[in-house]
Amino acid sequence: MNPDNPLIVQSDRTLMLHTVCSVLDAKGRPAKDADGNPMTEEHPRYAEARDCLSGFAELEKSPDYLHTYRVTPVSIWNAAALGMTADEIEASLQSLACVPIPKNVLVEIRTWLDRYGLLKIERNESKFELCSSEEGALEEVLGHKHVRELVEVDEDGRAWLGELARGPIKQALIRIGYPVDDRGGYVSGDPLEIPLRTHLLRSGDAFQLRPYQRSAAEIFHRGGSELGGNGIVALPCGAGKTVVGIGVMNLVGAKTLILTANTVAVKQWRDEILDKTTLGPDDVGEYTGDEKRVCPVTITTYQMLTWRRERTGNFEHFDLFSSENWGLVIYDEVHLLPAPVFRVTADLQARRRLGLTATLVREDGKEDEVFCLIGPKRFDLPWKVLEGQGFIASATCTEVRVPLAQSLMPAYASATARRKFRISSENPEKTRVVQALIQKHKSDRILIIGQYIDQLNALAHELKVPLITGKTPNAERQSLYQAFRDGDVRVLIVSKVGNFAIDLPDANVAIQISGTFGSRQEEAQRLGRILRPKSDGTGASFYAVVTLGSRDQEFSQKRQLFLTEQGYSYEIIEAGRLFEAVDSGVSA
Repeated sequence: MNPDNPLIVQSDRTLMLHTVCSVLDAKGRPAKDADGNPMTEEHPRYAEARDCLSGFAELEKSPDYLHTYRVTPVSIWNAAALGMTADEIEASLQSLACVPIPKNVLVEIRTWLDRYGLLKIERNESKFELCSSEEGALEEVLGHKHVRELVEVDEDGRAWLGELARGPIKQALIRIGYPVDDRGGYVSGDPLEIPLRTHLLRSGDAFQLRPYQRSAAEIFHRGGSELGGNGIVALPCGAGKTVVGIGVMNLVGAKTLILTANTVAVKQWRDEILDKTTLGPDDVGEYTGDEKRVCPVTITTYQMLTWRRERTGNFEHFDLFSSENWGLVIYDEVHLLPAPVFRVTADLQARRRLGLTATLVREDGKEDEVFCLIGPKRFDLPWKVLEGQGFIASATCTEVRVPLAQSLMPAYASATARRKFRISSENPEKTRVVQALIQKHKSDRILIIGQYIDQLNALAHELKVPLITGKTPNAERQSLYQAFRDGDVRVLIVSKVGNFAIDLPDANVAIQISGTFGSRQEEAQRLGRILRPKSDGTGASFYAVVTLGSRDQEFSQKRQLFLTEQGYSYEIIEAGRLFEAVDSGVSA
């Protein structure tokens, strides 16, 4: 062990990563600044450790000097799906640790990794068998009531299950720590050739998948074998996840059902498919509140599928899953998959299933459900890698801290914790910060994103700029988005509808004025709105405006976890410093 290494591994499977180390003077002693404070610099192995840990651990906290990761069963199983071995994980930890690693941590990692694929589902003629090459493993899991109820055990001790039991058995087994390797194969679905264009229909420019997009599609497909055909592709917003989906459609060559986050995404998927494949308008249908057209490729929303007339009523559009012989189901923004859709997804294990996302983090903790029903993470690329290759824009992240308005202090002091968050999130002092940032970026295209409609309405009135919310008609949304693209609108305010599927490649500044508690996925999505490469090669700027010393600031730090894990760091400035810099015309 090297005491200068940055990592401490604890027996509860938390990993403490030092981000900085002391600066030494000429005599090898800790140096101090003019005020007598210890001087620090980024630890020379921090970036290496961060990139390494992201492959098999989850970042939980990221204060300035010490980041906390945790090793979990799902993080280890995803690492196994990407080909990592227990020896490689142990070697990485040993290389980075500054103190001895507790033996129980290494044992648990090996136990979890060994369980990946220990149980398999295999097709035996027209039946499916749950089996294991490890003696005693099958008997152990059959001892659990919820597992035993889903199988039929014959006189030879072999466990058989019906086709519709493939999903439920995987759910039951993952709850007791046994992820199943499903080799049961897939129904082909109705064939549909989906050739890719060599030149884009709209612009006439040459088109081909980028190398990483092609790799992601091929790794998912695995030549059509049962080794592939299900799983997650994780790529940053702006990196072309939709194009990966189109690449998979081309390889599978079958009727495809695509589930998206909202109607804007439905239209963008349709436009992209028509632009990049030779399919025609009659081949690609939208199934939304505006139009219900089932075609060989059909695109709908999670909201549409989970709509029902009454809270206890039936989900009337679930039959879309079974109405056609789909060969592929694509789950866009799979981290948003609603709980009711898990139920039907459990019945779709005979269909190829592709999940697309920028982050596997789910606020409801159902990462294990996504893992067992959609599949493991098949492909992942760090955001900074794609930034370095020029495929997404470089970005700087800044947190601007503003004091709470004096008039709100009594109400804040007496409020509940939840109410404190709302009061500090809607702090009216944030308006002046937004005005200063607009002045600072007066030649840029700016998106202002927030959570609370009253706050956004007040800001839109004050700034005299347009606002898009969930109630804005689709035609008006599209008109405003186009005006933004054309440069007729330079500043646009959006509510949570701006988290997903806005294709605004020239947006290069995002100002977040309020968010959903500690939602890491939301922070990733909002930064992603400005990461598409710019035509002039310039970078992007992301600002989080938070109320100093409040619940708003606490949750902002939680939201930033995912971006920290991806290699982004937040510069923190006080609002007063920003005002002075803008007034003087210099950088804050």
